[in-house]
Amino acid sequence: MKNNMKRLVGLSFVLTLCFLKPQVFLAQSFNSNSYVNNSSGLTFNSDDSELNEVYFWAKKQALAYAFEGDAVGLWYEAALPGREAFCMRDVSHQAMGAHFIGLAAHTKNMLRTFAKNVTDARDWCSLWEITRHGTPALQDYLNDEEFWYNLPANFDILDCCFRMYNLTGDQAYLTDSLFINFYKRTVYDYVERWEIGIDKIMHRERFINSAKENVRRFRISRGIPGYDEGDMGYIASLDLLVNQQVAFESYANMMLLRGDDKEAATFFKKADKVSDFINTIWWNKKEQQYFTYLDKNRELKQRGVASSLLYYDAAKDTLKYKKTFEGFVDHLPKQPTNGIEGLSHLPEILYRNEEPEKAREILRFILKCDRKEYPEGSFGSIGAMVEGLMGIEMEAYPIRSAVETGRFLEQAFVTKSRLTAQTKWAEMKHIPLKRNDISVRHEGKTKTIFTNNSGPQLQWKACFAGVFKTIQVNGKISEGKMESLLMNGENVTWFKTIVGSGETITVEVFK
Repeated sequence: MKNNMKRLVGLSFVLTLCFLKPQVFLAQSFNSNSYVNNSSGLTFNSDDSELNEVYFWAKKQALAYAFEGDAVGLWYEAALPGREAFCMRDVSHQAMGAHFIGLAAHTKNMLRTFAKNVTDARDWCSLWEITRHGTPALQDYLNDEEFWYNLPANFDILDCCFRMYNLTGDQAYLTDSLFINFYKRTVYDYVERWEIGIDKIMHRERFINSAKENVRRFRISRGIPGYDEGDMGYIASLDLLVNQQVAFESYANMMLLRGDDKEAATFFKKADKVSDFINTIWWNKKEQQYFTYLDKNRELKQRGVASSLLYYDAAKDTLKYKKTFEGFVDHLPKQPTNGIEGLSHLPEILYRNEEPEKAREILRFILKCDRKEYPEGSFGSIGAMVEGLMGIEMEAYPIRSAVETGRFLEQAFVTKSRLTAQTKWAEMKHIPLKRNDISVRHEGKTKTIFTNNSGPQLQWKACFAGVFKTIQVNGKISEGKMESLLMNGENVTWFKTIVGSGETITVEVFK
């Protein structure tokens, strides 16, 4: 089952990304007295001792990076350990895991800080990396003409804002003037200023808006058109286009929720046009894979795997998606690697594409990685276990339908077991979603117990891999509607029911 909450990933899991500078990667102590001993209620337990170990480490490590009382407000480490800072790319990727361990307010504050720092003087860029003091990190910024910036960043933050709204229901993401200004500046001014719309991207200059010739630093890195920094002379990248596509769609969704149907329709169409552009111009027919960058000679080339399409679930063409995923699997690491930035993304992609055995293996690789203290490793593992292993997410209801029908459909809370033979049962308690606190227990792949611990009544969509003819609800055969359909190459049976506050319901399916 594809996960419709789209997220960030680089071009390849072997990339050395954005802000990395050569140094020793060790867990370091902060000089701040602002450590937060966050007592998130989220718990995980199973008969699989290795998964239990992954969860225990990941939650403890992630919460060790949560802080308050500094000038910047609530924040968590989302950069190199010891930087005392958070970076746009990392926050976008860590936000999901952070939400589930009780750090939604931290994420909101950091996203808002990025939003308020977008300026005309920086060509509608924000600050790439911000310290606990609320100032730009000196490793990445000298002044408004000289700073480090990867162009997918604005799109990532915009998309992350919609995902956080989807998880929390926090109306500030739809009403706060700072957020709204950031969204509009990004989809209009930022796209135009950097000439990255599909009408110009193939013909743009690499060093557009670059600093002056005699600058001291950052001339080549002020506007890197992707996350690949192995050779920064390229003109455009696939991940820049993918991030633009999902940002346009997220912006359209938020405008629709704000009641601006016309703006929403415009950007749904823009998102579709970017998708069409990717699937025609950027598809390598000979190799049956996507090109990943446009080089300085304006020739499309392929380097690594187009994992950004998989991570965001952005490939609309089913056959091309399948080919891309096959190439992705062929390049999976066979043992732990120090490329933790890319490694931390893999379990989410693998779970979403119904490869739970491989996802479980990569989670164990992360735990064994020499650089596992890097924050993305722990935050990413938490997110993968909640949404991937346990299959817990908010249904991506067809918001687009509201443009045509004038009405919204009720969202369901979704579950789907992705346990393997090594895990007979697993349960996760006190998961925060919208205004609810829920708990989920899977016993194998055919029985799920769902508890609405607190909050309003909700709609639960229980999904099971396979085709089943009989369903029991609380031990009694149900006459409720079941539906089996092909999703992501897999037959999935699902059943919807209402769960009241304080109620527990068990759903079990039979052949």
